Amino acid sequence: QVQLVESGGGLVQAGGSLRLSCAASGRIYSNYRMGWFRQAPGKEREFVAVITWSAGRTYYADSVKGRFTISRDNTKNTAVLQMDSLKPEDTAVYYCAVSRYPALEPGSYDSWGQGTQVTVSS
Repeated sequence: QVQLVESGGGLVQAGGSLRLSCAASGRIYSNYRMGWFRQAPGKEREFVAVITWSAGRTYYADSVKGRFTISRDNTKNTAVLQMDSLKPEDTAVYYCAVSRYPALEPGSYDSWGQGTQVTVSS
């Protein structure tokens, strides 16, 4: 079982940037994918971005494409979500998660972090 811990959330003004990190402990296999999801109050958890652990291929939700960048450091078992040009609608709790499958829905992810709050003021 992989344990995940997110960090880096906070309060930022619209147009600003935040950098989220996800530290993983336990074995991360080469076929794993690490994804970022977010959940705003009263809404369902939604996909944000994903990266394949071995090749580093990435995929983004349309709502964040061109503003967010996902990356990983295999040597440190860490994934990063760089968030630029933030908007008030990006306000949510952000979670990292690990999946063995090429999936975007939360149900396909096995391990989850505790989440970190991101608040973007207008």
